[in-house]
Amino acid sequence: MKFNALLTNDVIFHNALDIAEIICQFLEEGWEIDPEDLAHLSPYLTGHIKRFGEYSTHELGIQPEAYDPKLDVDFTQLRGQGLTAAGLGQAA
Repeated sequence: MKFNALLTNDVIFHNALDIAEIICQFLEEGWEIDPEDLAHLSPYLTGHIKRFGEYSTHELGIQPEAYDPKLDVDFTQLRGQGLTAAGLGQAA
């Protein structure tokens, strides 16, 4: 069970990094990102997970690039609304 929890957390973290990277690309391209739309995104995506393999292990030794946690989106408008008003309290 501990391995399943670790794997689940790893997948969620990887999805969150992918989502943040795409949002940063959109911002660089000039898109306007609405914080309320981001509030409805879920990093718990599992459609791309192959439970029984087909994974390559030759990439395990590749060092990833440094992660920049800065996301240039103004979330201040969500702070006054509360979590449920922004849709964060609802299951995805």
